[in-house]
Amino acid sequence: MTRQSSFKSIIRSRMEKTGESYTAARASLLSAEEPEAPSPPRLATSEEEIRRRTGRGWEEWFDLLDEWRAPERSHTEIARWVAEQQGIEPLAWNAQAVVDTYERVRGLRQVGEKANGFTITASKTVAMPVERLYDAFVDESLRRRWLPDGELTERTATKPKSARFDWGDGATRVNVAFEAKGEEKSTAALQHERLADAEEAERMKAYWRDRVSTLEEVLER
Repeated sequence: MTRQSSFKSIIRSRMEKTGESYTAARASLLSAEEPEAPSPPRLATSEEEIRRRTGRGWEEWFDLLDEWRAPERSHTEIARWVAEQQGIEPLAWNAQAVVDTYERVRGLRQVGEKANGFTITASKTVAMPVERLYDAFVDESLRRRWLPDGELTERTATKPKSARFDWGDGATRVNVAFEAKGEEKSTAALQHERLADAEEAERMKAYWRDRVSTLEEVLER
């Protein structure tokens, strides 16, 4: 496979759509800008940010995944492989951002679509130790303070790294990865998976954005 052939095809697709030159289309794409259209941005974040967070730019990630023959593998396999390259959990934002962007741009999935349904993500960084943030999800009495109408049933938990839950009747699942950003700062990266369709995914995305904002307000009081 020619180096960067996959990413170049994405640039050319944008050129056809916008009339931009190759250089302009590439620059716009790597800045995570999208031409005026109802569709969302193709890239999860800018070239600068993904390189800062992962040590590689988008073109490098696409080359690596193409060479590894990622289109022939499942979402879970790709996420696990990317996570191994980074030494992180597959649910961590860095891994999911790379995998979701790659699958979406390569036409392997709709926005948020996985092999077992649709998935949405939400994350929050708060000024507190990671152990306390973990407890806010796993301790039922604490969880009620910011998720009073939530229907989480714990499946597995590894303190203070991750927790997995059934949601409601168990048809969908919520997975959360926790990461310390220092002694007094931490991040929760949430993934709600197995959602039935894009409409339900949008509804739950708005729901979790609201809930994690409430979580921050409650815990920092």
